[in-house]
Amino acid sequence: MNQVYKHPHLVYPELTMFQMVENIVKQYPDSIAYEFFGKKTDYAHFLKYIEQAARAFRHIGISKGDAVTICMPNVPQGLIAFYALDRIGAVANMVHPLSAESEIVFYLNISESRAILTMDMFAEKVERAVSACDNEVKVILARMTDELPVLYGAAFLAKTGRKFLKYPNTSHAMTWKEFLNNADRKMSLPAVRYDAERTSVILYSGGSTGTPKGIMLSDRNMNALALQCREAIPTDFKPGMIMLSCMPMFHGFGLGVNIHTALTHGLTCVLMPTFNIKNYADALIKNKPNFIAGVPTIFEALLHMPQLEGKSLEHIQGVFCGGDSLSVELKKKVDRFLEEHGAQTQIREGYGLTECVTASCLTPWNDYREGSIGLPFPDTYYAIVKPGTDEVCLPHEEGEIILSGPSVMLGYLKNPEETAKTLRVLSDGRTWLYTGDAGYIDEDGYVYFRQRIKRMIITNGYNVYPGQIENIIDSCDEVSYSCVIGVKDKRRGQYVKAYVVLRDGVPASDEVKQHIMDVLHQHVAKYALPREIEFRSELPKTLVGKVFFRKLEEEANALVDQQEENAE
Repeated sequence: MNQVYKHPHLVYPELTMFQMVENIVKQYPDSIAYEFFGKKTDYAHFLKYIEQAARAFRHIGISKGDAVTICMPNVPQGLIAFYALDRIGAVANMVHPLSAESEIVFYLNISESRAILTMDMFAEKVERAVSACDNEVKVILARMTDELPVLYGAAFLAKTGRKFLKYPNTSHAMTWKEFLNNADRKMSLPAVRYDAERTSVILYSGGSTGTPKGIMLSDRNMNALALQCREAIPTDFKPGMIMLSCMPMFHGFGLGVNIHTALTHGLTCVLMPTFNIKNYADALIKNKPNFIAGVPTIFEALLHMPQLEGKSLEHIQGVFCGGDSLSVELKKKVDRFLEEHGAQTQIREGYGLTECVTASCLTPWNDYREGSIGLPFPDTYYAIVKPGTDEVCLPHEEGEIILSGPSVMLGYLKNPEETAKTLRVLSDGRTWLYTGDAGYIDEDGYVYFRQRIKRMIITNGYNVYPGQIENIIDSCDEVSYSCVIGVKDKRRGQYVKAYVVLRDGVPASDEVKQHIMDVLHQHVAKYALPREIEFRSELPKTLVGKVFFRKLEEEANALVDQQEENAE
């Protein structure tokens, strides 16, 4: 493959994710591993909790190769469970806690999970999902109050937490405390064994059909990303430094960068279970993080946080953006904001996809080229091929982005057909990941992302798959057919809009619209719900009779542009 390579090769130790963290514990036991609403836990105690949870998983029958679903926001119990499963050679099946009930059923079934860890606030939905599963699934319910400082915990219990105390209320469920306390603290754990081909983590993506795909990742994939990220950061990255861990752990960016990269280098993760402007601004002021990473919508919000007016952000040494394209205009605004607040850094854009954990390319800290997503990580190779072929394009010639490197997934769970389409061994002997994204590479090896070939919508950094939503809308008796698109939005990047053609004789009423939304609420996560439903008598078609969704996108985005012009 013809490309320019600018990085040194790295050494990737044959260690599990757990062992990488264990090594930090041996060197820096008193350093703080994570902080949760002011409550700090050092690495020594973190390891103790991991091993106790590992014994607890063994006690309920979880063994090497078994899958356990972690359906959690960024809370300590989720971190502990993640590394505990890796400690015993089990598989962490990572799921969005706001997933719809039917989605959770799918995730549990395809992974053949034997247990699920979730928060008590999601108990009712998870219990219904478990009752619909193909096999028995034990439920472990964590409570926010167990990890909060006393005053925070009391306030949370009084305001919100009390209504969830009735859970668990089934024979196959237990609280996290019961789960830990039931295990023998003297139980011997199996020896840790590294296997580069073992599936350690499953994250979820989707495809053009809208069916979620389980992305199988190994210890090597996750550890390689952590080491590559460190190499790409020219400043100090060491124990005592702080990462604001806002991106969620069920997301490749959140798990791979915000958490695993930080913990394998001894940093402190300031855990944020949800994002809101006030809490984020407060964390920037109080915790003084050295590194922040997020999606463009977070950085757009950063510009409008009144608490930060007149405050110094000189403690920030690295700012990283991923999950969606960072516009040139937003980059300029954020860079100016950082400079005005004393931070000696610029925002750096990464590019990647869950099939290689997360980022695999990053803009250099000292050589930004407008429109470029930067240079590949060490030992990661990029190339551009003509769509539908393996023919490599010349510099500046647009085509499909493909990449190869140590973070590339093992494959799609129980989906050999899609795996074969996405992972291909070419004449150079390397396995290449076909991204489905269009772009080009310049003569110096800088990569430029142009557009997504697939129809995926990205809203607030989350992937939304139009086909999945269309299938649900079309299932309504009143509907003839539909088309779902992404419409550009300054705050979220895109929002979801649905165009619906009703069956003959069905009135285009608010009642019908509400019924469609009610059905969607049962099957689609909140972040993926349409903001708008527009009824039309027909939709534009291509020459071969398919709905011309790009024309609808152009119309909707042109309307947004017109509205913005009028507002100015």
